Amino acid sequence: MTTVSSSRARSFSLWAPVLVYMVLIFSVSGMASAPLPEQVSDKLGHLVAYFGLGVLAVRAAAGGLPARVTGRAAVLTAVIACGYGAFDEIHQLFVWGRSADVADWYADSAGALLGLCACWAWGMIAVRADE
Repeated sequence: MTTVSSSRARSFSLWAPVLVYMVLIFSVSGMASAPLPEQVSDKLGHLVAYFGLGVLAVRAAAGGLPARVTGRAAVLTAVIACGYGAFDEIHQLFVWGRSADVADWYADSAGALLGLCACWAWGMIAVRADE
């Protein structure tokens, strides 16, 4: 019983930040305009935000960081982050002052995949350092 409850607690501690981050993205997307500094482009904002989601998703899928990122964890991360980016763009169709933009989804996906690649590289470096 203790193993099951500690496994659930670990799973919760890994996936809860992903869900909280998604809620934050959804909240910002519900605003008429994103609260970005003037010198930061919309696309860079998308890229950075989804880089964070990509890192959190791969952390959860891989069971923590640094870790060797498996193909399963990479695909799960890509599906979650890129899928959520598409969902978020559709959500913006219903927000006054916002619109859906395929280029924004590309920036979301690029950011998520960059986060995934950064975690993959970190995992490779950490594994080699331990050998």
